[in-house]
Amino acid sequence: MIDVLIIGSGGAGLTAALSAKNAGASVTVAGKAYPTNSQTSMAQGGMNAALGNVGEDHIRSHIADTIKSAKGLCDEAMVKQMCEEAPGTIAWLERLGVPFSRLDNGETGTQTIAQRQMGGASAKRACYAQDYTGLKILHTLYDTCLKEEINFLDEHYLLNLITEEGRVKGATFLEIRTGEVKQINAKSIVIATGGYGALYHGFTTNAYGSTGDGIAAVLRAGGAVSDMEFIQFHPTALKHSSILVSESARGEGGYLVNEKGERFVDELKPRDEVARAIFSQIQEGQRVFLDVRHLGEEKLMELLPQEVELCKLHEHVDPAKALIPIKPVAHYTMGGIEVDSMLEVNGIKGCFAVGECSNAKVHGANRLGGNSLLEITALGKLAGTNACKYTLDVSDTPADDTQRQKDAQEIETLLSQAEAVNFYPYRERLGNLFYHKVGIVRDNDHLHEAFAEVTAMQESQKEMGIADKSPANNQNLIEFLEFKNALLLAPAIITSAIERDESRGAHFKIGFESENEALKKHSIYHLGKEETCK
Repeated sequence: MIDVLIIGSGGAGLTAALSAKNAGASVTVAGKAYPTNSQTSMAQGGMNAALGNVGEDHIRSHIADTIKSAKGLCDEAMVKQMCEEAPGTIAWLERLGVPFSRLDNGETGTQTIAQRQMGGASAKRACYAQDYTGLKILHTLYDTCLKEEINFLDEHYLLNLITEEGRVKGATFLEIRTGEVKQINAKSIVIATGGYGALYHGFTTNAYGSTGDGIAAVLRAGGAVSDMEFIQFHPTALKHSSILVSESARGEGGYLVNEKGERFVDELKPRDEVARAIFSQIQEGQRVFLDVRHLGEEKLMELLPQEVELCKLHEHVDPAKALIPIKPVAHYTMGGIEVDSMLEVNGIKGCFAVGECSNAKVHGANRLGGNSLLEITALGKLAGTNACKYTLDVSDTPADDTQRQKDAQEIETLLSQAEAVNFYPYRERLGNLFYHKVGIVRDNDHLHEAFAEVTAMQESQKEMGIADKSPANNQNLIEFLEFKNALLLAPAIITSAIERDESRGAHFKIGFESENEALKKHSIYHLGKEETCK
């Protein structure tokens, strides 16, 4: 029986795996894709830590910026812990081999880690590796896991958690390569499966697979989710592909301009404010562009080489010579699995959650740019260590295979039944619905319309199926299971947004444009009911 099962092989999962292994646990990492394909690779701009390498900075300033961005909905103790651990986490990553960009210290001949400013920050705080920061961190973590001989089960799609008397005992998976439904018994589990940005299909920087699979599994197992209405829209995605143009482009001095050539917002304000300013311009019929031409080709290729290539490939624009057409799209989900200060899932003992799937109350109503990579590493360590500690007094008696048999029967039914309704058009419709009615600017009429449409989709889902009936390597089946999870989470987002009659952080509602002190609370959602608590 495995001590610690990590579900999800991105930066949060890999950090938790290394931490648990270092604490003495036997560790297996299961992921539906390969580690180097995770969403962490899309975090380009940098990772916050108050090192003070470029001007004066302090940990207390990092804490204050994070709390300010959270708009009253963070746990200040958790924020303090994360920010205080940031310098040590950077040092740890550097020891592992992350190739952070460097600054020459003049005559001394020494070098320090370079830092850049990101939106909402009071100092140049984001440590970076050109504009490949998340990718470099991810590869380094994965290489270290391989050196530590941590076991990986790639292409294992999470189906459900196995629980007995409120304690986790393992999980069931569909092995994508073979089509076999498997049970993995474990004394503890760390869920690190990422967020739910793919509900905004076609209007998100996220991969199609960011459908909240781990969050949905926790809901089905009796856990709760919280603050699901808080979804961050990144101001600068390429207009036609929704591919991210990192905030580092603005941090290095890029301008936002409309088609008249006018700058209309301070580019380094928090992301929610910048996204709404761009949205307002678009609503007025203006096209919006990112202008980095004044930075010069040499500086762009030194600091932002990935952005340059993405613009050339997907927009056929050379940023050194032309304006980059952009739009704001869904980027990061602040809400997620409700956990305590130990990152243990409320209501499921021995199950921990970390990263974008988890609501550790460090981002609140709006995440500070540069804090996502910090969260997955600083808190990833915490999750792995706590999961290992939990195993010390836990029985190694495995669960029976009731859940596995149930899940195997469901997969067999999907493979055998006729496809009455094709689900792919509904996936497109859900993305369009969420972007336009549960998007950057919301109102209750559109939210109620969205809820009615989602309810109708859930009813239609009973008739949906898959065309591909082969058990092995069936991407059609995986995408259908992902769509079912997206539809499970959709009502949690909409009902939480309806209940929050105020504007706070990333949640902006017409008719309720200011914060309401009475609603400075977390929205808690279980399957079948919603409640609000302090």
